[in-house]
Amino acid sequence: MSKRGNAVRVLRLNASDDVLIAMQELRAGTHVPEEGLTMADTVPAGHKIAARDIASGEPVRRYNQIIGFATRAIPRGGHIHLHNLSMQDFERDYAFCADRKPEHTPGCKTDLLLNFDGIVREDGSVATRNYIGVISSVNCSATVCRQIAEAFRGEALAGYPNIDGVVAITHKSGCGMASNGEGIDLLRRVTAGYIRHPNFAAVLFIGLGCESNQVSSLLGAENLSESARLRTMTIQESGGTRATIERGIALVKELLPAANQVKREPVPLRYLTIGLQCGGSDGYSGITANPALGAAMDLLVQHGGTAILSETPEIYGAEHLLTRRAVSREVGEKLVSRIKWWEAYTSRLGGEMNNNPSPGNKAGGLTTILEKSLGAVAKAGTSNLADVFEYAQPVTTRGLVFMDTPGYDPVSATGQVAGGANMICFTTGRGSVYGCKPSPSLKLATNSPMYHRMREDMDINCGDILDGGLTVQESGEQIFRLIIETASGRPSKSEEHGFGEDEFAPWILGPTM
Repeated sequence: MSKRGNAVRVLRLNASDDVLIAMQELRAGTHVPEEGLTMADTVPAGHKIAARDIASGEPVRRYNQIIGFATRAIPRGGHIHLHNLSMQDFERDYAFCADRKPEHTPGCKTDLLLNFDGIVREDGSVATRNYIGVISSVNCSATVCRQIAEAFRGEALAGYPNIDGVVAITHKSGCGMASNGEGIDLLRRVTAGYIRHPNFAAVLFIGLGCESNQVSSLLGAENLSESARLRTMTIQESGGTRATIERGIALVKELLPAANQVKREPVPLRYLTIGLQCGGSDGYSGITANPALGAAMDLLVQHGGTAILSETPEIYGAEHLLTRRAVSREVGEKLVSRIKWWEAYTSRLGGEMNNNPSPGNKAGGLTTILEKSLGAVAKAGTSNLADVFEYAQPVTTRGLVFMDTPGYDPVSATGQVAGGANMICFTTGRGSVYGCKPSPSLKLATNSPMYHRMREDMDINCGDILDGGLTVQESGEQIFRLIIETASGRPSKSEEHGFGEDEFAPWILGPTM
């Protein structure tokens, strides 16, 4: 690092890198003696500076990995960004299992907490929250679901202190689609994942009656049936909107007493499944919050827990770092097959994988999807890749796993929760606001200025790594402790703001008819 006084001015991430990271805005002509260069351009904070003269067509490395190719000559001290760096095809060495670690025994010795206070359900699953869900099969029943849930706001649950709320889970699909095939199978898998989710003590599932996504068909396809914790109804059979709302409120009232009969008790961390997300990323995401979250996930995996890395378009170009850690060639090839599916999918729709980063990411200093992906993969820590799952599939393997999802955070996190994630950890550099009931969501800020500006939305500041207050490992341990506290009932900032119902967003495949 190079400093002026106590302020870090530039950061070199790897001795072999072609770039330095500006830790503050550096004006053209500024001399950086520690690196022996003079700024050729003005470079904003978080953006990249050429550490050497780079010829047109040469690969450019950050994290000692290729992030793109120079589209013109870049002088030492020059600004590297959209105007002079672009994507280009190149070979990646997947080296399946080359970096696989020896198997470890969960429950390593540590001075950190080993349990959290969870809610053990009758089937042995463990909840971090205790909600009642009102779930729609189709957009046509969304208003009814919301109005039923609204009846239990305020003091309506005062007599039920162990219930965290009544949550409406609604969406924009369920009809105008084929009644069989990949599209509706995926919607049913997502919905069933929420119905089964341990964070719901009970669920009321409501349809219209004539939609493609029929209530009875979903139950049959997903091997679900009505029970003491699952009740169903349709608007058409119930006599219309008002009658359905009244009947729905009465059914929820019937579910409340049993849902309230829970208590938290210490359970091992192996019952924690964490969905990993990053959104509104910046040039610091891969330096602070993402590797700190990775350090926390290494601790979780050591204790038998599960971390779900996702957002396939946002690990594109960095997938070789995961295939090298796969527990078997079969697992590594499952990941590569999902990458190839995405290449074909985007090509078929006239897009490209480098449509990401988003405008906000680019403003924060990220230039190509390769650069963003290398930072995003850091959330996975250093554990072996134990398995690969398709979108919203039940996650049945402990350890670090991958779930194929889009990069759009609400759609991605919806798949993770449907797969069993009972918490989300979400890193952000620009300041994303997000929650995803029934699972609490923790927001990890990558830099201190944004954290202090948005501290009512951010749960933890990983910018302390840049400020010199914490190492990545220390920040990871801080995150790990906060995960345990939140899983034990401490509200997250997004929960305090009421986020989490409108963010349910199943991945829609196939045409809308």
